[in-house]
Amino acid sequence: MTFRSAVITFPGSNCDRDMADALAKVSGTTPHRVWHGEADLPVGLDFIALPGGFSYGDYLRSGAMAARSPIMQAVIAAANRGVPVLGVCNGFQILTESGLLPGALLRNAGMNFVCREVKLTVENSQSLFTAGYDAGQEIVIPVAHHDGNFFADDATLDRIEGEGRVAFRYAEVVNGSARNIAGVLNAAGNVLGMMPHPERMIERELGGTDGRALFESAVKALVSA
Repeated sequence: MTFRSAVITFPGSNCDRDMADALAKVSGTTPHRVWHGEADLPVGLDFIALPGGFSYGDYLRSGAMAARSPIMQAVIAAANRGVPVLGVCNGFQILTESGLLPGALLRNAGMNFVCREVKLTVENSQSLFTAGYDAGQEIVIPVAHHDGNFFADDATLDRIEGEGRVAFRYAEVVNGSARNIAGVLNAAGNVLGMMPHPERMIERELGGTDGRALFESAVKALVSA
């Protein structure tokens, strides 16, 4: 079975090529590149990725304008049908702004842009994105964001914690995120938003391979399904 994926590009995306390269190298199949102004997605997609960057220059709120791009109606519909959707950094912001994930991404504590490698703890190793990791495993993935401070009210935080929907947690202080949450799943487990960039850690030449298992997990789960 061929792995059919798509990477959505918004005005201001700057990690779309990195994401496409990661998916191509791990799956062996070149992803479709979809412009945000299109109304429809390619037929038969197995996986959709919303990459990092600064869509619309982060005007209004990070991800708020991109969440209303024409293609997002198709992305939301696909996610509701069960198609896996990964949002990284700005993609995570777009997922919260579109209602596919709970919470919001606020300005970092200290109001500083954070760009460095950080340690993460894998909290949920049972999703299609994280099955290649062990629960409790510590990995190193880079971050590059100014608005990565995950916020939700206590009831929402308790619910996503209780339902095992925290995929990754910062193992160190990074941006002030509530309960050090770095990545969140939706209730069905087919949508993942995370601030760290796994696509930047898929080859030793890039500094490490801790992000590769995420893409390998997805490819394995979907190709063998």
